[in-house]
Amino acid sequence: MTEEQHSSYHPTLPPTTEEDRFSWLRLLRSRKVGPATFRRLLREHGSAQNALAALPEIARAAGIEGYETCPPGVIEAELKAAKAANAQLLCLESADFPNSLNDLNDAPPVLWAIGDVSVLHRPSIAMVGARNCSSLGARMARGLATDLGKQGYVVVSGLARGIDTSAHMAALDTGTVAVMAGGVDVIYPAENTDLARDIARSGLRLSEQPMGVTPQARHFPRRNRIISGLAQAVVVVEAAAKSGSLITARDALDQGREVLAVPGHPFDARAAGCNLLIRDGATLVRSAEDVIEALPKQQTELFETPMPEVTPPLATSGATLHHEILARLGPSPIAEDQLIRDISVTAGEIGPVLIDLELDGRIQRQPGGLLSLSA
Repeated sequence: MTEEQHSSYHPTLPPTTEEDRFSWLRLLRSRKVGPATFRRLLREHGSAQNALAALPEIARAAGIEGYETCPPGVIEAELKAAKAANAQLLCLESADFPNSLNDLNDAPPVLWAIGDVSVLHRPSIAMVGARNCSSLGARMARGLATDLGKQGYVVVSGLARGIDTSAHMAALDTGTVAVMAGGVDVIYPAENTDLARDIARSGLRLSEQPMGVTPQARHFPRRNRIISGLAQAVVVVEAAAKSGSLITARDALDQGREVLAVPGHPFDARAAGCNLLIRDGATLVRSAEDVIEALPKQQTELFETPMPEVTPPLATSGATLHHEILARLGPSPIAEDQLIRDISVTAGEIGPVLIDLELDGRIQRQPGGLLSLSA
């Protein structure tokens, strides 16, 4: 922590009874109470119950008339939904709460968790990147996640399509944490429903949002600080110059975490953010060894479990296949047979579409059977 963080950080005693946990949730769900205000109210009033009693008067003093705290029925409904989803409540400074978040000024006072909470106490690496990632980017994410998992690291990401999905899938057998922007019981995007279920079986889904909340745009930047806060380092695989992945990287720097990036072709917009990070001092990543070398030396358990090869969903229609090919290709050429494997189609299915795209000037063939987007 910085000196400023040390000066403002005050440990919060976790709730010890069901009544205390109920009051924590009710205080946190009350209007205008965020993580920082929650901590201040606990410091000033000694308990969540006392803070709840004082809140209406505090609001009146601030010029807010008719202020009411969160109704008990709202919390009863949230707890009921959590029980139905088999979700566990983790409270700040408690034994199950991730230690890496305890020292953050804006740490979430509570987290809902579905799955194996023990993964929160293993060394973790965050991996983030573009939703519309290239074929090379997805392969890089899978390779990094696989190798980091074998070295004992839990892979943390955000369950988004693209790089996040590739990283989670490759780390299912060795441990992965999905930090969600909405409620821990609301799967977004819907196409990752099966993946989310698999993560809950072998890893962990995590969220600071109330149960049942559908993610909104404003939730994602807040989610990103948890992704970076959980990890010792953040690896950005592909990212545009203005993207949520760079927000996560900035959060990581503010939190004192290592920031690393995979370089990309200068003409590929999906690599612009990574190249900017490297220009500004981020560690360049070619392999998992580069990531591990950038971390403080420590003992890690070696996992020998083989990782399954991950392929995206089968492209069925011609229009979808056109889109899949263009999304997977970039300025850097890749082999046609690799593209076929990545998209999971036959050579007979992809051949006519490649000809169409080549005639349209969208893609170009390189010597050696390589394909790339047209310059």
